[in-house]
Parts: sequence; structure tokens; C-alpha cells
Amino acid sequence: MTEGPMAAAFVAVVAGASLLALTAHRLRPSDSLPSLEGWALADRGLGTWWTWLLLGGTIFTAYTFAAVPGLAYGNGAPAFFALPYTVIVCPLAFVLLPRLWRVSREQGCVTAADFVRRRYGSAPLALVVALTGILATMPYLALQLLGIQAVLTAGGLSPNAVTGDVVMVAVFAGLAVATYRHGLRAPAVISALKGVAVFGSALAVSWMALERLGGPGGIFEAASARLAEPGGRGASLLLTPDQQPAFATLAIGSALALLMYPHVLTAAFAASGPAVLRRVAIALPAWTAVLALFGMLGIAALASDVPAPEGGAEAAVPVLVDRLMAAPFAGLVFGALTVGALVPAAVMSIAAATSFVRNVYAEYFHPTATPKRQVRIAKTVSLAAKAGAVAFVFGLRDQDAINLQLLGGVWILQIFPAVAIGLYTRRLHPRALLAGWAAGMLLGTVAVVREGFSPVVPVAGHMEVYVGLVALLVNLAVAVAGTAVLERTGAGRYRPETGAIKI
Repeated sequence: MTEGPMAAAFVAVVAGASLLALTAHRLRPSDSLPSLEGWALADRGLGTWWTWLLLGGTIFTAYTFAAVPGLAYGNGAPAFFALPYTVIVCPLAFVLLPRLWRVSREQGCVTAADFVRRRYGSAPLALVVALTGILATMPYLALQLLGIQAVLTAGGLSPNAVTGDVVMVAVFAGLAVATYRHGLRAPAVISALKGVAVFGSALAVSWMALERLGGPGGIFEAASARLAEPGGRGASLLLTPDQQPAFATLAIGSALALLMYPHVLTAAFAASGPAVLRRVAIALPAWTAVLALFGMLGIAALASDVPAPEGGAEAAVPVLVDRLMAAPFAGLVFGALTVGALVPAAVMSIAAATSFVRNVYAEYFHPTATPKRQVRIAKTVSLAAKAGAVAFVFGLRDQDAINLQLLGGVWILQIFPAVAIGLYTRRLHPRALLAGWAAGMLLGTVAVVREGFSPVVPVAGHMEVYVGLVALLVNLAVAVAGTAVLERTGAGRYRPETGAIKI
């Protein structure tokens, strides 16, 4: 039976998030007519504080806070590629996001595919950008549910599978209603609670782990001893020379991919201006510091010999929390991690719905759809996305969602040339960009599947590198070569449609 104080604390945090969501209409209220900009981007009116909370809360998902310590618990040092990866994101965000915001605001773009459509005047290229974003986002949304599942199971908050499923559906139902009514304002408001809860939980649990286990030195010494025991996992707390190429390429490739995800761009487009995004990019490393604490907790779980379930290393930290803290405080931490899933899940569903409505529905099925109708369809698709994620988690194995999310990272990286490079030059021919995208998608998918859904593949002998980065390089090579051939032959010379934008 679940401990009453833990359950009460958990419910208090989740209920607090739901009550906050009900006040979302008060955040930057607007009297303008219904539009996707209003529903999906909060009328582009979020200031520095709200944008920092929303963007950080969207990038640093609940599954991130469970998966990174889980990887540290199971694999040691390679898990910490997430730290340089999230640091590299900050200068990239400082450079790319303000420029993309300015162009998108001037041209009325709501999605990355909108920008590509106007930049190149190519409907097919915009379509593949939109579909790639939706395809990469859906398994990422499902992973937020897996993060909640891990917390509920490890904390004993779901004494049986049926109870856990009911709790998870109830949590997501409240989120779905708030998002349907208020759009991006709902996760923006919840992100304030997420920030306080996650930062506070990380500091509290880290302090207790350091106190109980003899400080950082004691934690790492005990973890090293565990790994050195007979029958150990073959992992290490130090990178070996063979692991360094994979570590570096994972960090670089993941950073390039992150800013292409629709949910990240949606959170960025909601800012009130480029200066806001620059300030937010400078302050984002505070979230990385919290992630580092969670990574250390994975090592602490290893040092404490926490018994994570087979194939469920992401439960290591929740089990550690349950061991270290009194029931009410553990319930608060579990509630914080659950709220941590609500913000990115809401933004992901909004981003996927907006991409579908703007770049598929309005472009190909109903070009004369009014803004009000587009909002209504987007709300419906957003609900369907959440329901689909729930059905996906119930119907398939956890590993299936993880495998698809790994593929999603490789896929989303293939739109980098059209979006990020397109911010600075229009020299690449849209047909060549399409060919490069197809080559990168095919190579990346085949390589990941062939390696048993591993994100790293061997190249040049025994050196292992991130497959997404390899696929991106092939993508760029095909795009550049294809552009040169098309220009040289004059076949299909690039003449942008009327209205294609110049920067």
C-alpha cells in the first residue's frame, strides 16, 4: 500500500500545477481574434523570466532528469556527454534563435517549416521539414510518460499497473484540458512551478546524498568500488580513449539537433524579442547545473548499491530518493519530477499540432481555412497527440519508445541545412536540399537499426561516432554537390516563388 504522506505530498504538487494551469489566461492576456500565434505562441509576448522558465523547462525534460542519471548508474562516464551537449546549445541558441525569431516575426512564420516555405519558396521542402519535426516529436512526447511511469513505480505510488496507468492518465487529462483552452500559456505558467520544484529538489536530494555518503569523494570512491567488483558492469567513471570520439560527436550532434525540434522553436518563438532570447541563452547554463546534480545522483545511486530494476536504470534516482528522504519529502520530489514532464509534453503536443495545421492541413487540404478554424483544428490535433502518446506507451514496450526517440534525434538533425544554414544563405538549391535530406534520413535510419538502435556506429576501423552527425555530413555533401550540378547544367535553375524572403 502506498504511504499516505508520500501520496499526499505528490498529489499536492501535481494539483498545484493543475491550479496554476487554470490561471494561464492571466498571462499576457490579449483581446485579439483567435489565431495560431495567440494559441501556440502566446502572442509572442513572453519576457525574459517567462521565456527562460519555458525554454529551460522544455529543453530539460523529465525523462532527461531520469535518463542521464540512469545512464550514469549503468554506463558511468559516457552518460555525462549531456553536460557539454547542453552547454554547446547555449552559444548556438544565442546566435540562431534571435535571428530566426526576427525573420519569423517579420514574415508571420509560426513554425520552422513556415520559414523554409518563405525562404526557399518550396512547398515540398517545407513539407518534409514539417513531417520530420512531427515524426521526431511524437516518441519524445511518449518518453515524458515513461518518465512519469518510472517515478510512480520507483516511489511506490502505483502499487499495481492499473493504478499507475489511471494516475498517469489523470495527470495528462488535466494537462490536455489546460492546453486545449489556453495553448502555450498553460505550460508557460506551469514552468514556474517546475523551475522552483526541480531546482529545489535537485539541491535538497544532492545535499542529503553528499551528507550520507561522505561528500563527492566518498560517492565517487564507493561507485568506483562497485564497478570494480567481480561481475561488475564493465563501466568506468573515466572516459577511455576509445570512448572519446563517441562522447564528443554525441555532444556536438545532439546540440545541433536540439534547436531543430519543433517544441524548442515554439518556446523560442513565444519570446517578445531577440534581446530576450539572447539573455535567456546566457542564463540557460543554470539548467545544465541542475542536470549535473542529477547526473551525480546517478553515481550516488551506484555508490549506494540501489537496486534499479533490470532494463530500468532510469528508476535509479527515484529509488535513491525513496531511500534517502522521509515519505513527505520524497513525495514532493516525485511530484516535481512529474510536473517536469508536463511542461515539455504540453509544448511538444502544441508544436506538433501547429506544424500539422500550418504546413499540412492549411497548405494541402484547406488553403482557405480561417485563423479561427486553424486554431480549432490545432486544439483537436494537440489532444490527439497526447492521446496517441498514452496509447503508444500502453501498447508498446518502453524500449520501443526509446529506440524511436534515438531515431528521432538522427532524423531531426537532417533539417539543419534547410533551417539553420538557410538563415544565412539561400545558395543551396531546394531540390538539392531535398536530396540531401533523403540521403541523411536513409543513411541514419539504416545505420541505427543495423547497430541494434545504438546512436554510435563504428567508422574508420574501431572508432565510434554519433551516427546523426555522420548522416548530417552526408546530407550536406549531397546538398552542396547537387546544387553545383543543378547550377552547372541549368536544369531546374533555382527561381524562388514570388514572395520568397531574403535576409
